[in-house]
Amino acid sequence: MATITKRGKSWFAQIRRKGFAARYKSFATKGEAQTWARQQEALLDSGEGVSGITPQRKLTLSELLSRYMEEVSPRKRGAASEIARLRKMQRSPMCQLGVQALTPAVIAAYREQRLSTATPGTVRRELATLRHALDVARREWGAILTHNPARLVALPIANDARDRRLNPGELEKLLAALASTRNVEVQPIVLLAIETGLRRGELLGLHWKHISLTNRTAHIPHTKTGVARTIPLTDAAVRILGSLSCKDGFVFAISANGLRQAWERLRNRAGLADLRFHDLRHEAVSRFCELGLSIPEIAVISGHRDPRMLLRTRPKIRLSDFSQL
Repeated sequence: MATITKRGKSWFAQIRRKGFAARYKSFATKGEAQTWARQQEALLDSGEGVSGITPQRKLTLSELLSRYMEEVSPRKRGAASEIARLRKMQRSPMCQLGVQALTPAVIAAYREQRLSTATPGTVRRELATLRHALDVARREWGAILTHNPARLVALPIANDARDRRLNPGELEKLLAALASTRNVEVQPIVLLAIETGLRRGELLGLHWKHISLTNRTAHIPHTKTGVARTIPLTDAAVRILGSLSCKDGFVFAISANGLRQAWERLRNRAGLADLRFHDLRHEAVSRFCELGLSIPEIAVISGHRDPRMLLRTRPKIRLSDFSQL
């Protein structure tokens, strides 16, 4: 709604509307201010105008996502993976539409198309990011959207939890393949994953200043859940870390992409094409269970915020074990 006030010898017109940047201008007469205010409100109602350099009706979803990748994604811990998802999304026909042409039906059609080639979990993450991008555009970028159409689309149910761990003989195959790996950092990373249950990002983020071989602990300040934790190190984990020469800076210098590529080659050489790196975390948690650790102890080491996630460990954890929580 427009507000018109007298300021000295001028009339000041201001328009504030939720989801849009404020508009204001000074005029010599009250009538001119009222005329301008009516015109601006009509533009907002029709979607023909927006604060900024270009009319929003010309802004495509692809352009909006590009701005999101430049201004919002870099502030997130998972920036690299989110940007990769958004770039893939930009190749879809939906992203060539103007943002005002987006409807729940269009987004739902994209969801169904993606579900034919991607897991429900992947599609959920894509749609969740799209929801946030449109919210930011409405609140902060002056996008002409009366509502967020992505929030009217149901997210697919992700039921793709895995309980894969190393089967008899597979560790030997993995060790044999590791022996011929050119990158010397891959072997200790893989073995530490089995001994500690750390996620890939947590392993690559290990810093010597957070590791005490004397106290047999490793502090993990940056985690997926945002909650730092300190974990105990097994005898094997202490030996692995003790065998590494550098004692300053990060423990491992390999990049996330470098490790991903090395893992792909490693598992193919080992003949374990269905084994994912994250399955090593499940192997570690299952071993903790076999050692007789309690549910709270395992949750502290693994960093699981929801102990129900530990029900996938093998051997299976009994529901009665939750009485310890």
